[in-house]
Amino acid sequence: MARVRISDEIGRAAVTVVQSVTADGAEAAASVDRSTLALAVRYTLQLLAEQAPGGTVEVRVPPFGAVQCIEGPKHTRGTPPNVVETDASTWLALATGALSWTDARATGRVHASGQRAELADVLPIVG
Repeated sequence: MARVRISDEIGRAAVTVVQSVTADGAEAAASVDRSTLALAVRYTLQLLAEQAPGGTVEVRVPPFGAVQCIEGPKHTRGTPPNVVETDASTWLALATGALSWTDARATGRVHASGQRAELADVLPIVG
């Protein structure tokens, strides 16, 4: 069953709320209500999957969502070979450009495994 697409109006509103109460990638989970945080994460993951379609990399933001993206070989069973995982605050900072991929990796805020688990070329997703 296909997921219902989050509208741009609703998704951007949630991202705007997160951006308005967090600065420089601050801890969004402590500053934003859980439903708004979840909506912002799911919307930006949706945009990632639309802007970088494919099934080579799985991006996980527990407990809110996960998507497959980046063109290339697709995995079909078991644990994917290319996985990016991070928390909601870090993901939203990356998605909005408040935090660079390089800085997130250098500080351990993102866990990336696999040769193709690289998102620098597709981030930020929203301005």
